[in-house]
Amino acid sequence: MVRLVMSQKFVVNGGNRLQGSIRPAGNKNAALPMIAATLLTDEPCVLKNVPRIEDVTYLLELVTDLGASYEWVTGDSLRIDAGNVSPKTLNRELCSRIRASILLAGPMLGRFREVRLPPPGGDVIGRRRVDTHFLAFQGLGAEVEVGADYSVKAKKLQGAEIFLDEPSVTGTENALMAAVLAEGVTTLRNAASEPHVQDLANGLASMGARIDGIGTNVLRIEGVEKLGGAEMVVGPDHIEVGSFIGLAAVTDSQITIEGVRGSDLHSILLNFEKLGIEPRLKGGSLIVEASQEKRIRSDIGGHIRKIEDGPWPAFPADLTSIAIVVATQCTGLLMIFEKMFESRLFFVDKLVGMGAQIILCDPHRVIISGPSKLHGSTLESPDIRAGMAVLIAALAAEGRSEIHNIGQIDRGYEEIDTRLRQLGADIQRQ
Repeated sequence: MVRLVMSQKFVVNGGNRLQGSIRPAGNKNAALPMIAATLLTDEPCVLKNVPRIEDVTYLLELVTDLGASYEWVTGDSLRIDAGNVSPKTLNRELCSRIRASILLAGPMLGRFREVRLPPPGGDVIGRRRVDTHFLAFQGLGAEVEVGADYSVKAKKLQGAEIFLDEPSVTGTENALMAAVLAEGVTTLRNAASEPHVQDLANGLASMGARIDGIGTNVLRIEGVEKLGGAEMVVGPDHIEVGSFIGLAAVTDSQITIEGVRGSDLHSILLNFEKLGIEPRLKGGSLIVEASQEKRIRSDIGGHIRKIEDGPWPAFPADLTSIAIVVATQCTGLLMIFEKMFESRLFFVDKLVGMGAQIILCDPHRVIISGPSKLHGSTLESPDIRAGMAVLIAALAAEGRSEIHNIGQIDRGYEEIDTRLRQLGADIQRQ
């Protein structure tokens, strides 16, 4: 794949209708912890439907630095052999590139009873706590030292009753990966249950882990002495599905999204219905018809509609940026209440510069009045999800847009320009 080049940009000529079919890539947020989970065994593992994106590349560099080897068997199938991995301090420069570096803590602690890692990098979307991870490790019997690096050690890991102080996705995943090789039974309460957490848990089960309660917020793990190699499948990315629904809506396009998992989409579809957008499921496909109503439906009593995110199964935080762009093209007033990250909404100034009518009330709330006619502009991608949002806005806008810092978009969306051109989008990478 093409490595990130910071000087690259997208040049977009918007205002055109799109048409055709598109398939979501594998869920990035499932692929990353599943790659980390391969460190729990000395036997090879094969992961299928892995997205070829920058964050995957960075995490593979990290596991390679620890002694693992990998090869792409086919276009999206990845074979990882962690037989020669040994405990060492994770590479500081590599960790600074990616938030998911924290996911290596759980499997390294589980297998070797020690790990030392620098603070993780990733998107700047507000404070992103790591306390949940280390409190869970302490609950399993580990000792944690926090300095320039994080050091976690345990003479042994012992199953325990653990109530996570927040339903953190990566905190749940780390606790789960450490607990599968602990002695005895661990119960994780207030656990995250997003589709990618479920994919990881099912992948661990295929390696020999004993996990009950998958898909709920209470996970019961019976520790085993050893895990083996396995073949694991990364599920479709429901965030990409939501992004493509938004793309179809704002460009008045008919798009069929193939290979979806309907059970992942309940809250997403419910909240798009609030905006007058009603895709229909047909087997494993989701069809978004052209010329959706795009009228914001007031609450009973005439109150202003609100979309708010939250832990699964609520509306995903990663789709709030997309929902804002869609609302700019809908008739009516909408409030977006982003509860999880205090800096995620600051990108709306870029949409205002394109002609959107948006009031930023505070770091967590915006009010959008639509529809607004958007015009092309020079933009910058501040993070993965806001980057995709401004790209969708550029495709809806009249005229030419330039989007800089597209390496952020490449971190989360596989060859997005190539895939959008297949729908008829006028987008070039320069």
